[in-house]
Amino acid sequence: MNGGLNIFKLVAEASLPVQLVMLLLLGFSFLSWVIIIRKFNQLKQAHTNAEAFEDRFWSGADLAALFREVGNREGQHGMENIFEAGFREFARQRQRRVTDANRVMEGSERAMRVAGTREIGKLESNLEFLANVGSISPYIGLFGTVWGIMGAFQGLGEMKDVTISVVAPHISEALIATAMGLFAAIPAVWAYNRYANKVERIASRYEVFQEEFSSVLQRQIHTDDAA
Repeated sequence: MNGGLNIFKLVAEASLPVQLVMLLLLGFSFLSWVIIIRKFNQLKQAHTNAEAFEDRFWSGADLAALFREVGNREGQHGMENIFEAGFREFARQRQRRVTDANRVMEGSERAMRVAGTREIGKLESNLEFLANVGSISPYIGLFGTVWGIMGAFQGLGEMKDVTISVVAPHISEALIATAMGLFAAIPAVWAYNRYANKVERIASRYEVFQEEFSSVLQRQIHTDDAA
């Protein structure tokens, strides 16, 4: 439409440094949205798998049978891996005829902590990238803004008869650079805060399960020793 705002034309006519700034910000934005979508699916799956496994665990199923079931299944996630690591170490210690209950429990709890840390590390992957994009994108956009303003002042200094048409292109590219910085930063900051909170809740859930599973294993030791 004549007289309307043509973003693509403004970008195409912008100075090279501002174009590079906008290209960099566009790349940041694209990568951020890829991570946002993938992380959404990953955290949703982690929550769903935790719900399903807890229901199975507390249904009264035999621990050895549940261990074999989890071990035979491909693509274990989250709580399943924590359970498998803890019970594997527990069974290994019992097969070696270790009579010290504290030693057995220390080995199992250590294995669960390692597995839990590994699972949380998977959930936290790429969150740092979102945090960095949210932090630096406005400053990268600000660099483009400053460059555009410098071009506008340079145009003012070179012209005797100054009109709005002289400085408008530089001002426009400066404002577009600012907008691109915010366009890249706002979704990244929002997603980082939201996902970091979700990861923290999942981590707390894993820790609670580890404590509850440790109690179950302790009762199992007392039952086996009393038999």
